[in-house]
Amino acid sequence: MKTIDLFKRIIIAVLLFCSAMPVFAQTKPSPLKAQNTVFYELLNQSDLQFTYPAGFKEIPAVNDEDFSFDFAMELPGKGFECWFEVKSQKQNWISYQQNQYNKNTRLANPDSMYMAMGKAYAIALTGDDNFMTRNMPPEVLTRYNADAGKSYLLNLLDLPDTKHYKYALLICLQKNHTGTLVAIYFTNQKDPEFYQEVYRASHSLRFKATANN
Repeated sequence: MKTIDLFKRIIIAVLLFCSAMPVFAQTKPSPLKAQNTVFYELLNQSDLQFTYPAGFKEIPAVNDEDFSFDFAMELPGKGFECWFEVKSQKQNWISYQQNQYNKNTRLANPDSMYMAMGKAYAIALTGDDNFMTRNMPPEVLTRYNADAGKSYLLNLLDLPDTKHYKYALLICLQKNHTGTLVAIYFTNQKDPEFYQEVYRASHSLRFKATANN
């Protein structure tokens, strides 16, 4: 089965997972035009904070029929790149609450969407489901002000969209009733330097603190 066909089937499954769930309209312009503006709007909708990390350079986010991301950046000359996707779940949560006891309307819990999104991207990037998955430990969730999350260590397909990178670390984070964050970090070397750069880049994003955290 072709990778693109597999990816489309996965996306359809994800859409069915949240079928009948209204969402904010998020019209994405060309990544070469208002990438930064749209990204900050999405951050605001999802209660996320972004601090641009030193040394990184903004690059066009991949936004085509196969992958659609909101923001991307790289470390020039380091062979390290990261993509971000941000989704507000606020309106979805309101709709879920309003309809959860309606037998005629079955809505998926938006607080579990991060799992479907993470698995879909992991399979699309690797071509199978043979990858390492871990739940985010409590101390990492605390650092992000998140309530749940998973990480996926991936051996990548050789794809033009990913610039033929060999490996990636995919992270999905969820702030309950609020938003979902997907971050993918690409490399050709799974060495200590890669994880150091992931640490730097990942500290650029976190959910806003609330009265409970």
